[in-house]
This record gives sequence, structure tokens and C-alpha cells, in this order.
Amino acid sequence: MSPDSHLSRRGLLAAGAAAAALPVLAPSTASAHANGKTRRTPYTFRNAEIVGGGFVHGIVFNQREPGLVYARTDIGGAYRLDTATKRWIPLTDWIGWDEYGHTGIISVATDEVDPDRVYLAAGTYTMPEWDPSMAAILRSTDRGRTWKSTALPFRLGGNMPGRGIGERLVIDPNRNGILYLGVRGGHGLWRSTDHGRTFAKVTSFPNPGNFVIDPTDPDGYNGDNLGVLQVVFDKRTGRAGRATRTLYVTVADKDNILYRSTDAGVTWERVPGQPTGFIPHHAVFDHAGGYLYLATSNTAGPYDGSKGDVWKLDTATDTWTRISPVPSTSDDNKYGYSGLTIDRQNPDTLMVSTQINWYPDCLLFRSTDGGASWTRAWELGTDSGRTLRYDMDISAAPWLTWNASPSLPEMTPKLGWMMESVQIDPFDSGHFMYGTGATIYGADNLTDWDSGGTVHLSVRAQGLEECSIGCVISPPAGAAHLFSGVGDVGGFRHTDLHKAPKMYDSPTFGATPAMDYAELAPHTIVRVGNPTSGWTQHFAISTDSGATWTPSGSEPPGVTGAGVDDQAVAVSADGRRIVWSPAGAPVSWSDDHGATWTASKGLPAGAAVRSDRVNPAKFYACDSGVFYLSTDGGKSFTATAATGLPTAGNVRFKPVPGHEGDIWLAGGTTKPATPTPYGMWRSTDSGTSFTRFTAVDQGDVVGFGKAAPGAKYPAVYTSSKIHGVRGIFRSDDAGRTWTRINDDRHQYAWTGNTITGDPRVHGRVYFGTNGRGIIYGDPR
Repeated sequence: MSPDSHLSRRGLLAAGAAAAALPVLAPSTASAHANGKTRRTPYTFRNAEIVGGGFVHGIVFNQREPGLVYARTDIGGAYRLDTATKRWIPLTDWIGWDEYGHTGIISVATDEVDPDRVYLAAGTYTMPEWDPSMAAILRSTDRGRTWKSTALPFRLGGNMPGRGIGERLVIDPNRNGILYLGVRGGHGLWRSTDHGRTFAKVTSFPNPGNFVIDPTDPDGYNGDNLGVLQVVFDKRTGRAGRATRTLYVTVADKDNILYRSTDAGVTWERVPGQPTGFIPHHAVFDHAGGYLYLATSNTAGPYDGSKGDVWKLDTATDTWTRISPVPSTSDDNKYGYSGLTIDRQNPDTLMVSTQINWYPDCLLFRSTDGGASWTRAWELGTDSGRTLRYDMDISAAPWLTWNASPSLPEMTPKLGWMMESVQIDPFDSGHFMYGTGATIYGADNLTDWDSGGTVHLSVRAQGLEECSIGCVISPPAGAAHLFSGVGDVGGFRHTDLHKAPKMYDSPTFGATPAMDYAELAPHTIVRVGNPTSGWTQHFAISTDSGATWTPSGSEPPGVTGAGVDDQAVAVSADGRRIVWSPAGAPVSWSDDHGATWTASKGLPAGAAVRSDRVNPAKFYACDSGVFYLSTDGGKSFTATAATGLPTAGNVRFKPVPGHEGDIWLAGGTTKPATPTPYGMWRSTDSGTSFTRFTAVDQGDVVGFGKAAPGAKYPAVYTSSKIHGVRGIFRSDDAGRTWTRINDDRHQYAWTGNTITGDPRVHGRVYFGTNGRGIIYGDPR
């Protein structure tokens, strides 16, 4: 996931209890609000499957119970693996609007004394303007089915630089009421002695870290101190019920990377003879041999790192040995090391990954002699070919090729990138998994590596849906009920909601913020995005319901990007005219499927654009509280007389299918610095005037689907706060009454970017999340 994979501002109070339901089949009992009365309406929510799609920066096996394993993601929450189905169960869908930042999980800790206990260190950003809430420790005594929260007086950084380091949160393996938390931002080392209910700073710990990526950016993404990184226990120095005496702490200070306590954290010393010059990313302790292993890099990661080493400390003698597969002193070392694991069944067996190695690919190294010698997952031949110790099955997520056809020595799919968590199952030497910037890979025959066999890698991210969704549309005809625009991984034509599709091609986009279809000719679909895999075009059109695509023949002069959000492109009701609001160029129109473009008159650059769903000549636009109408196919726009609309915040509007001139608008903000109305409005006169819905306290996004039986007006769906309750709502009577169709167990954090009903299935809703993929719901 990229650092800008957050969307606009969002906001809702967390319910405080996690869903006990299955990950892809989540029943919801919803409430309706009409004249003060309440009724119950059951809904079932699932993911439209993409399988993965974001950075899995932590995989943690329980050290006592076989098969108990958790995964953490940078913006999509945490998961537990169901070993029976081999699918990941989402554990944080209960997190609500106001605490959306708690879906960025910087660390997960599973208790080997009491395996029912699990803890999450939650908090996405350290910048208040991106994430206004403070961080929290989320704690569960039933493996993540229900949760309690401990507020922390600082922010963490689940989607910040260095998020692959750690684990920062750990449990004492002998006295499990004790937890330690390494904190960034100069806040030091913290400890709990009551199973995470309270935390206090360890004031005796001497070093809060000092590594800052960019000291000239003190309030920005790269401007805070990476801090205290990881705590590792020598569990041989404790016994059941007594605190472990010896523990090691890594710190982001290139001159002082490792500290030790031999009195259960009362006093600390700098470990003598330690290496300097790099940041420790992962530390692993061999409890059989008494060795501490460190993987280091010269940067925080996860996107960079050009030098590093792997070190082995004999804790009995404090003797250090550099055991790097390729040492930093070598000209061949052009990467740091990060993912590090030990085979608990055979402690002399280690694996380590490069933190990043974009070209030609990341590397996995394996040693069976304690790091004295290593073999590589692939070797580079003299003819630029690669000899592989593995093969890869990506049938569960075929989009992982990115539609690429690289020249050797690059290959597709890649072994990975941002490989900061590599873990061998502590109970099964043949089983391992590792996270990448897009998925989880794993194998069940890892030990075949050592005998010259082929390790069979396959996608292991089923059930883990981590995409940030830019837009969803549902045409009234065609093979696919759903099309999506997705951050980082382009977008998809979903002909089967239960199977991951291939990525859009011709062109391939890294992100697709906006799509539209022609209401009266729905086989015509347009999309705009940021090109990748060798493409340069930002626009594409399909005339066969998305089966094939044609890139634009030209672009408006000055285009630097696709546009701001899901209102960046619109196609007329008959499919003959397109209006595009790209970044870096004027709003422009085309009547030849994007072969040529002409600047529209009367609109500011960057205005949101939509088409009327009945009249092909009508387009609409909105910018800074001013609403615009075009009656000549987008050639020119005129400001309407509408007043009282929000001038700032997350403003979305959408014309209604089958009703000319009927437009719904939602948006606004509660930020004191930008006072503006926040709600939902409707116009029935092509935007000349709007009437506010008084029941909607805060409106954020609106969409339409098939009308209820006997009704003539489409069902209306919204992510909003209505009658004081935040949720996903449906109205079957044009907004006179509203039914909340989700509940407090199924909130999915921030859902304010995109929503639509299905024009062919009454009651079905699709909505995007910022890190939990596409959710769709059906009434039960």
C-alpha cells in the first residue's frame, strides 16, 4: 500500500465489540428509523473477492498452539487464520467512523501462555490532519471475537515508514500479564502489568531513538522519530508466573541499536560490541542455542533500503558475528535485510529476506547452519535468465501479474516486494508464509529447498481483503454486476463476486479513482486512472461491457493525473459524449471516445462531474459549493442559483437513473477551520435548487439501486449519520424513511467514498472501504 492510500476525511464511534461472524458471510441485524419507530432488518455482508491487494507487514504464529496465526495490515485491520477453511477471518470490522485510524495495525501479539488472548497496537498515522484519533491497544480474551480498548496518549503509525519493523508489541512468555510496547515519536518504551488494561512508560529505559527520515519535515509523513522498535525475551530466564529476567530491545539509533535488561526491565545496558550504522528491522531469539539474530537496513522501509547486514549474537559470550548472505561491505549488496525467521524445530535453520529489491526482484535466503552459509531462492544466470528454487501458483489472485510482460531478468509474478515479514511455522518446518506489498505467499514443502527440490509457493491471502476502493459502479445490463476502481491494484470487472478477477488492461492503471457507464447504453463504460506497466494513458473506454478496453488517442494538454475522486469522469446517457476532469488540465469533453478533447467552458479545473441518467445533453458539475449545469453535452457549463451547499469536505453527488434532473448530493465537514453545512440534499430541477433532508445529520455518499417491489423510485443507499446514528442506510421511499442495514459489528471504519445499489437486484448494495476492500450486502 502506498503512503497516500488514505482517502478524504472520515469519522464514527467504535462499537467496542468485534463481530463473531465468519469473514465473508457476516449477518447484520439493522434498525429502521421512521417517525421514531424502529424495526429490525437482517442483512448479510460479504467481500467481492479480490484476495489481498495491500501490504501485509506482519504475520505472527502463536508459540504454543499449532495453527493459531494472525496477520496485520497497514490500513485494513487484523486477521486470524481459520485452519479448517484456510481463509483469514477479519477481526476489526467493528471499528467505526470516528476511530477509522485504528484499522492501521502496527503490531499484533498472541499469548503463548493463554492462546485465547490477543492484542493489537492500533493507529494509522502520526499526523493529526490525517488521523485525528490517538492510538490504542485493542485486547481480546477470545481470539478476536470481542474486544476492549486501552487508550494511549500518543499516535503510532500503522501506515507510516517503518511499519514493517517489529513486532513492537510483545507479551512476556512466562508472566503473560506483562506486555511491552515500543513507541515511535520519542515516546520510548512502555509496559503493562495488567494484561494491557493500563500502560506506563518505562522511565529507566535510556534511549527513545533518534532516527528521522527527513528532519526538515517535522510535521509530515517522514518527520518523526522511528523510536523504540522491538522487544525480544530470553524466556529461559524466567518460569511460569515469574517475569522473564533477560530481554533485549532494539532502537532506531544507528549508533546504539540494542539494549539489554537482566532484571526484568528494571535496569538497562547497551549490549557491548554491537554493530552500528544500520536500523534493526527484526530480531529473533534462539531459545535452544542462546543466539540473538538481527536483520538490519540503512532505512526505515518499506519502499527503500540499499545496504544492510544480518548479525548473530552469542548471548553467553557477547560475541558478534556478521552472517549476512551478502555483507554490506560487498559491492553486490544493494539492499537491506528485513524479514527474519528461525525454524523452531531446527534452530540452525534461518531465513531472511531483502527489505526491498525492485530490480529484478526481492530475494529470500536460507541457511541450515546458523548463518555460516546461505542459498538463494533464485540465481541469476549469465544470459539474464533466472534459476528458481520455487514455482508460483497465483490462480487465487490472477491480477498479481499486473498485466506485465517484463524482459529478463525480471519475471512476473514477482517473488515479492516489501517483504518485511517472513515466518516459518514453529510446529511445521515445511510450512511458511511471507507478506508482500500485495498479498501473502506460502508453501507447505519448504524443506524441499534443502534437497534441491522445488518449493511450491501459492497465494495464501484468501479472506484477507485490503484494497482501498476508489469507486464502484453497477450497470443495468451485461455479464458483470459490479465494476470497481481500486487504489494500487487498478480495478476489476467482477463477473463472479466470489472469485478474484484479472486486472483491467489496455491500459493498466495502478489506481482507478473514477468510472462511469452510459445509463441508456450500459455496454459503454469509461475509466480514468494512473498508468503503470509501461502505459502512459490515463483514460480508457469499453464498448462491450468491459470485456475489452481502448486507451485514449490523446489527452487534454497538461494532464498529470486521472482526477481527484470518483467524480472525475462522466459519460452521457447515450454513451456518445464524455466529460473528464483530470488533474493538471481543464475539464474537457470528447465526442469521439477520447480520440480528441476540447476544454469545457465555464468550469473551474478539478470540478466534480456527472451525467444526467436520462437526457444525453445534460451534464452536472460541483465545486466549492457552486453547482453547474450543461445542456450542450458538456461543451459549456453555467452556475445554477442553488445555495446552501457544502463548500468543503467530502462532497459527492449523483443523478438518479430514470429521472431527468433528479440529483442527490451529500457532504460537508465538521472541522472548525472550514465551517460548512454537512448533510444531504436533493434537487428535482437539474440543480437549480436543492432541499436538505432534515433527518440526515451528516451525509457522505449516495447511490441508487433497483426499486422495491411495487415502487417506482429507485432504492437509495448512503453512508451517513441519520437520526444521530452512523451507518449504511437504505430508503425505499425517496428518503422519507431510512433503514440502517449494517450494525455495530459491521462498520468497516471509513465508508464515505463510494456506494451504489444493484439496478438488477433489489436490496443489494456495494460500497467501498479504505482498506477492507469492496463490501456487498444482501437482505436475508
